[in-house]
Amino acid sequence: MILRSFLGTMKIVIFGSTGMTGLCVVEAALKKGYEVRAFVRDPSKFPEELQSKVELFKGDVLEADSVTNAVEGTDGVIIALGTRGNLDPTSDMSEGTKNIIDAMRGKHVNTVSACISAFLFYEEDKVPERFIPVTKDHKRMYEELKGSGVNWVAVFSPHISDDPSRDIIVEVNPEKSPGRAVSKHDLGKFLVDSLTEPKYYKAVIGLCNVPKA
Repeated sequence: MILRSFLGTMKIVIFGSTGMTGLCVVEAALKKGYEVRAFVRDPSKFPEELQSKVELFKGDVLEADSVTNAVEGTDGVIIALGTRGNLDPTSDMSEGTKNIIDAMRGKHVNTVSACISAFLFYEEDKVPERFIPVTKDHKRMYEELKGSGVNWVAVFSPHISDDPSRDIIVEVNPEKSPGRAVSKHDLGKFLVDSLTEPKYYKAVIGLCNVPKA
């Protein structure tokens, strides 16, 4: 699988591909020459200018069968699930992650990178109260990854900004986030690049942009 990726023919499936980060993942993967399967609940939300460049796959991450069908035939998976700013209690992201992991095991796909909240670096009583419900689901996502047995990369992302791309700081298994924000473009690119970087497998990644001078 990794050999295929170095030849530039890797095929990946992206969950959460219509979100702010997910679209940047799509663009980064296309730039790298990968075949991209974009898993979408509503194809109309996927940018028209990108539709001819990807394989659109309509499904719901909470429906195990559609997730399994989406994972089949791929070499890697990227999870960029989000709540679109909704901070209400949810289990959708962790349940979706469980379905993805189950599908990966069933289809012998061994590598996944996932965007998770940097609030997981905090003790729960230090997380701002309004973010606690969503952070709890991010923690459940992380537990699903840790117990998966596959090569997982858990990117604990700080605030995701609209800033242009610039240099990043990457730390493996840090005790805290190395910074307060990361550009959506750099986060998307890292989620793609890390799939073929064994040094990041089965690790928590702290990621941020280098502070502006």
